[in-house]
Amino acid sequence: MRKILSYFKPFDYVFIIVSIIISFIPNVITNAHLNDSGDAVAIVKIHGEVVDEFPLSEGLEVEKTYYPNDNQYNIIEINNNQARIKEDNSPDQVGVRTGWIERPGQTAICLPHGLVLEITGQMAEDELILPL
Repeated sequence: MRKILSYFKPFDYVFIIVSIIISFIPNVITNAHLNDSGDAVAIVKIHGEVVDEFPLSEGLEVEKTYYPNDNQYNIIEINNNQARIKEDNSPDQVGVRTGWIERPGQTAICLPHGLVLEITGQMAEDELILPL
């Protein structure tokens, strides 16, 4: 071990430490960008008609039930900067299984009920949404 350490000069340690710190800067910038919801808005549409809009902001907590048709219900939950279809009585549960959405362009859809939960707002040019 001493033999390996003898190859390093005093300023090599400074260079290594600075390099490690600099390597984390892109991660910090990316996380700050993703956590900034900006002016995102959650829009609830039933049969193509906008029935509600909720700005996605820190501290906003909403849970609202919609009745698109007789014997049909959807519960929408807004929590801080994200939204989801929490519960519905459709047979396939696709909208519920979509989970939380938070970025402009993402949607959660309950097709049997005709309900669409969509996030709108400014999307950065370099932002690409890929399914997980």
